[in-house]
Order: sequence, then structure tokens, then C-alpha cells
Amino acid sequence: MKDKLIIIGASGHGKVVADIAIKMSKWQSVTFLDDDVFIKASMGLEVIGKTSDAFKYKDEADFFVAIGNNAIRKKIQEYLSDEGLNIVSLIHPSVVIGSYVEVGIGTAIMAGVVINSSCRIGKGCIINTSSSLDHDNVIEDYVHISPGVRTAGSVEIGKGTWIGIGSVVSNNVNICSGCKVGAGAVVVKDITEPGTYVGVPVRRADR
Repeated sequence: MKDKLIIIGASGHGKVVADIAIKMSKWQSVTFLDDDVFIKASMGLEVIGKTSDAFKYKDEADFFVAIGNNAIRKKIQEYLSDEGLNIVSLIHPSVVIGSYVEVGIGTAIMAGVVINSSCRIGKGCIINTSSSLDHDNVIEDYVHISPGVRTAGSVEIGKGTWIGIGSVVSNNVNICSGCKVGAGAVVVKDITEPGTYVGVPVRRADR
């Protein structure tokens, strides 16, 4: 771990991420990179350049990609990681994490989250405010679990899927990669085809 943390993305998600980083008290300085040249500061923290400037700081800083879009976050994080930059995870001090939980690099876990034992969370995930994951969940890479989501035990969520705010996923349910689950949805059986799903219980909405 280095003394500096550089967050890529200075918008709303970046602000929440920066707040977590400050509260973790592991870095002497926290700054941003953002491709919007009109953003000079965020959260009172300096924007020191564009994403492409990350390589200037490769040897002196840790990095975190704070891009809300799953696909864009994956593209940037994978590129930087492949080029040898050190990507870290950020976990809010209020988070409750059970035993034998694995968290991949580049994942952000927000305030008020509860993750029970034996869960595996991939890289580049967003586990958002006050969501809860019960035992033996598998959250694959670059998934976004929105605020207030509840998943029961032994749930699996595939790569790049987005679970909307306040959704509920019943126990032993698998959701495949590339899905979008709308706000307040209730998932009670497996979702096996990529697509957009809404409602109580969910139905496919993009056909």
C-alpha cells in the first residue's frame, strides 16, 4: 500500500468512494483523475489530470476506478491492472463482514452494508449503501448491487449484472451475467437469459 490514492472518476460515485477512502485513514493524500477538463476539484479534493495521466503516478500511488457504469469500469480497471497499476478495494468502516468472505480488487463496499459468512465478491463490484448479502453468496466481477438490495442465502449473480435499488433476491437463486433488474423487483427463481427484468415477481421487460 502506498501513501497516495488516486480515484478515477470525480462525479457522484467518485464522491462516495472518496468519502470511504478518507474514513479508512490509510492514505496521506486522496486525489482524482477525470476526463472532464472542467472539473477541477470534488469533495474538496484536487483533480490532478485525466485518466491517461494515471501512468505518471504508477510507482507512487494506489488506484481505484470509481465509474458507475459496469462495462466502462471493467474496461478501465482491466487495462490499468494489466499495465501493472495497483488497484485497491475500499470498504467503509461501518460495514459488517462475516468470516470467510472474499473481496476482489477494485470493489467498493458502502456504508451500512452487511455481508454474512462464506460470500465471494469478485473484482470491480459496487456493493452499495445498506445492502445485505446473506451466507454463501457469489457475486461475480463488475456487478452493481444497488442501495437497499437484499439477497438471501446461496444466491449467485453473474458478471456485469446490475441489481436495482431495493430489490430482493430469494435463496438459492441464480441470476446470469449481463442482466438488469429494476428497482424494487423480487426475484424468486433463476434468471437464465441476459436482459432487463422488472416487477414482483420479475418478468422480462425488453422483449
